[in-house]
Amino acid sequence: MPKMKAHATFDLYLADQPPKNRTLIRALRKFVKRVAPKLEESVKWGNGCWVKEKAPVAYVYSDKGFVQFGFFHGATLDDPQGLLEGKGAYVRHIKVRATKDIDEAAFGKLLRQAAR
Repeated sequence: MPKMKAHATFDLYLADQPPKNRTLIRALRKFVKRVAPKLEESVKWGNGCWVKEKAPVAYVYSDKGFVQFGFFHGATLDDPQGLLEGKGAYVRHIKVRATKDIDEAAFGKLLRQAAR
């Protein structure tokens, strides 16, 4: 099993991603700063994360051809549009393949719930 890369900061995590995914992560980063400015950036488990009082709230995971924008307690979120994917007990994510996929209203509702 390959070892997870350790990044000291969100900026270093971002710099280590493929160019297309960097663009997506930058867009998500700006979105999170607008919608939930009190969340702090961090790197946890090899992924870019946003935390509230050290508790992880949301994350980005870079994959081939897309970025996951996820929520650590996504299974508890009200998701009337059915955007969230995943079957784990807690974590849910949305696959973002292009910046136009970032639905400000729908993503914002999910992020605000998660940040409470």
